[in-house]
Amino acid sequence: MKNRKPRNIRPTRKLLTCALASCLTLSMAPAFAQSSNATLRGKAPVGAEVTAKNTATGATRRVMTNADGSYSLVGLPPGTYQVDAGPGTQQTVTLSVATSVSLDLGGTAAAPAAGDATTLDTVTVVAPPLTEVKTSEVGTNVSLKQINTVPQLTRNFLEFADTVPGMQFTTDGSGHSDIRGGAQTTSAVNVYIDGVGQKSYLFGGVSGQQQSAGNPFPQLATGEYKVITSNYKAEFDQVGSAAIVAATKSGTNEFHGEVFGRHTDSGWRTETAGERAPGKEKQKTHQNEYGFALGGPIIQDKMHFFFSYEGKGFVIPADPIVPGTNVGIGQYLPAEVQDKLGPVTRPFQEDLYFGKIDWEIGDNDKLEFSAKVRDEDSRDSVGGITTADAAKLNKNTEERYDLNWEHYGESYLNELRVTYEDVLFNPTAYTIGNQSVYTLGLDQNRVVLFDDATSGLAIQRKGQKGPAIQNDITFNGFEWNGDHVIKAGIKYKEVDLTQSENSTSNPSFYYAVNDGTQAGLPIGTSSIPYQVRFNLPFAGATPSVTTKSKQIGLYIQDDWNVTDKLQLNLGVRWDYEEIPSYTDFVTPPEVVAALTGPGTNPAITATYAEQLALGGIDLDDYISNGNNRKSDKNNWAPRLGFSYDLNGDEQHVIFGGAGRSYDRNLYDYMGLEQVKSALSGYTIRFSDTTGCTPTPGSCVAWNPNYLNGTDQLAGLVTSNVRNGEIDLLNNDLVTPYSDQFSLGMRNKVGEWNTSATVAYIHSKEGFVFTLGNRYPNGDFFQGGSQPWGHSPPGFGALIIGNNGIETKTTQLLLSADKPYTKESGWGVSAAYTFSHATGNRGGDEHYAFDAARIEDYAFIDLKAVPKHRLVVTGIYDLPWNITASAKLTLATPAPLNEIVGFYNYGAPNTVLPRAVAVDAPGTFGVKQLDLSLSKDMLVTENVTVQVRGDLINVTDADNLSSYNINWGSGGVYSPDVSFNQYGSQYTPPRTLFMSVRVIW
Repeated sequence: MKNRKPRNIRPTRKLLTCALASCLTLSMAPAFAQSSNATLRGKAPVGAEVTAKNTATGATRRVMTNADGSYSLVGLPPGTYQVDAGPGTQQTVTLSVATSVSLDLGGTAAAPAAGDATTLDTVTVVAPPLTEVKTSEVGTNVSLKQINTVPQLTRNFLEFADTVPGMQFTTDGSGHSDIRGGAQTTSAVNVYIDGVGQKSYLFGGVSGQQQSAGNPFPQLATGEYKVITSNYKAEFDQVGSAAIVAATKSGTNEFHGEVFGRHTDSGWRTETAGERAPGKEKQKTHQNEYGFALGGPIIQDKMHFFFSYEGKGFVIPADPIVPGTNVGIGQYLPAEVQDKLGPVTRPFQEDLYFGKIDWEIGDNDKLEFSAKVRDEDSRDSVGGITTADAAKLNKNTEERYDLNWEHYGESYLNELRVTYEDVLFNPTAYTIGNQSVYTLGLDQNRVVLFDDATSGLAIQRKGQKGPAIQNDITFNGFEWNGDHVIKAGIKYKEVDLTQSENSTSNPSFYYAVNDGTQAGLPIGTSSIPYQVRFNLPFAGATPSVTTKSKQIGLYIQDDWNVTDKLQLNLGVRWDYEEIPSYTDFVTPPEVVAALTGPGTNPAITATYAEQLALGGIDLDDYISNGNNRKSDKNNWAPRLGFSYDLNGDEQHVIFGGAGRSYDRNLYDYMGLEQVKSALSGYTIRFSDTTGCTPTPGSCVAWNPNYLNGTDQLAGLVTSNVRNGEIDLLNNDLVTPYSDQFSLGMRNKVGEWNTSATVAYIHSKEGFVFTLGNRYPNGDFFQGGSQPWGHSPPGFGALIIGNNGIETKTTQLLLSADKPYTKESGWGVSAAYTFSHATGNRGGDEHYAFDAARIEDYAFIDLKAVPKHRLVVTGIYDLPWNITASAKLTLATPAPLNEIVGFYNYGAPNTVLPRAVAVDAPGTFGVKQLDLSLSKDMLVTENVTVQVRGDLINVTDADNLSSYNINWGSGGVYSPDVSFNQYGSQYTPPRTLFMSVRVIW
């Protein structure tokens, strides 16, 4: 390593004056953690001192050149910088979040590659950002200008990731939002805010987003961010698809802030598809969003603060309530139940706070502390076949605290970070009482409608809470056959994971509905239920488990400039997690006795274990004695990449990479092994409706007193023993991962940046639950039926958890971007994705009960992604301080992934169910044009008022997302798919949002 003069000094900051309307993004310049910082590399005169001064804050970094004239400035917060290496070399450039860019500083003044930044009195014109081209990552930056200008539905900052090739941001009829990279599960995404992963260990993806219409972070506090869809560097952990690197804003030496309000209601939108159904009318709905941000100095040049609050108050439409199983069956439901069909609304309330204090201590040290608090309540799981009375009340709470110390040494940057998180998802019942389940005839699996209350199964408590410590160090002075920037880090985390579900409340009563197809039953709905299902606690057990997850992560990454044209990105990562509730679990003796005891037909198989063995299940793989499980230690993830600048001028760069990345097994699945066996579940049939023979504990005569709660039902139980569903996990679970490969080319054509990439991602070892039950001879199918009635004696179904879900995705990713500049007054981005995705289980499915093993599922085209998808955005400055923007989204319909069997299309019983991909109708699955118009009014020199309107889905395209399928008849498989004209939609109807901002 070269010896250097100690020059990494951090002087006081000087605020650059500017007009607020054009410089708000600078006056609240984001302060980024190491993972979000930019790196500036290049050539300068040998022996020169390279200085980079932030034009907004005055922060200055210095470094000496190497013997070959190369230099590396690391840890630069994104912003505009004056960079020079002596007289005549000065250039002004803008650095974007999480980028590594090149800038050569010659001996004479040259025109800046990124354009000039000129100060004219109080108006500052900012140079366009340097474009990152020398990287093997497949990624795109989302600018603060796009966040503040492009039409938006949700005010969730992640919505703008939708403009990146390979990404999808979707919002369903209940307002739930999801972000997906490629065809992998939404749980495979990770978001890093100020360098800290926001992963939900229970559900995956971004914490707090489970069944939520809320935002994971206040948009007012978010700066620009970067979306990396594959081949990210080794510092990123617990991610299998897209890594999103965001950063927060900070205060400066002057007080600045803003207040905003945003509104729409049912008078400002057209009808949803469900509201157009005969006899229905538009529901009264509204959406109010509001908030403020304030930042400024505590000690001039030394300490600053930033605080923001955003709130939501919604009453929004959910998917209309439509009876299941077949068209027209709703007319056979009781009249009071029919009145609940059709459109339904979903109330939602969120409060979201963020605060930060940063403190410059001396010349080389900086402390930063931030906190986020989130609190939201909503009515959820409503719509479809669930009435409003049968909904849940969801409560999401989240607290995150982050203390970060940065130390700048002679030729290194060290960052020490301590964090704490407390995240809780706590759904409860909207109505406490009896659930009414209406089914087609006496088939409990063919539900027509859920009404009156939610099931006790929906009452849950799931969370993660605990501290973490992380240290990252970056060396920028190492030379060997070129110059290197080497980054290494270690993280240790202890998190209490809680998984609790099932309640003794809300027993479920089942009522038979006959539309004329059910022999032996009167047409209509029976007034007497045919069965009841309820839970009772098992002595000595609780339907809750809390365990302490211990996580260790190590990585090293080398970004090696071999020559002026060739850069190699070489890294390796290792992760380890220990979950005691899995490794130390002891299978309850009652369960072991049942599994090793008599089979369901001892004349064929003497024991249930033999019955399973004939069906391909080795019981020893699932029975745990507390010592035969080990945590996966083989999570080594190499990441290799290159970029080659053909002409050495960054106009045409070929890049590519190959790497492996490990995600995680979700605790929402892993905790079920203990939770499911803690409550005893009972099903009692009623002889009045079913004609069953009265037998204590299984069949009794109906008594209206049974409607008076679980205490009345408890008397029907002859022996309260552990008899619930048995969930068992494989003793050798491994961590899901993805292998990623890419090859592409970036080009600069005038003001345009273009990219063309072919990416292939093979994800493996996804977690899945399958049915363990087998017939006495080991069969999984007999007479076209599955062995649901052949559970371990005395228990419910046997559900086994394994690795095995696999997807293969090939994508062509094309993008073209002309960045917005104040000088040109316009900007355009276009992102096209062609996808060919196959897998043995699509979407976010983790249950697979239609075949004996996950290996028996065929690879089919997946519904997770459309084949073709195009997203175009545009920004244009009009006269009189008016700005127009637009977003166009076009996507072909994704295939429908369905399970088809003899009962679907009349085929002989010898034909077993199988997974198929069926083409959806129409040319477009999504056809949406959004427009926005805003006007800035300068009230005083320091106060600006902005009035803005966003018109979403301008053409009021239906974009229907639910279908009616006729599988054929007479034993002929001939699927015919049509839209459900009154069903759910991919997009909202045409909706106008009006907003006002006051900026000072």
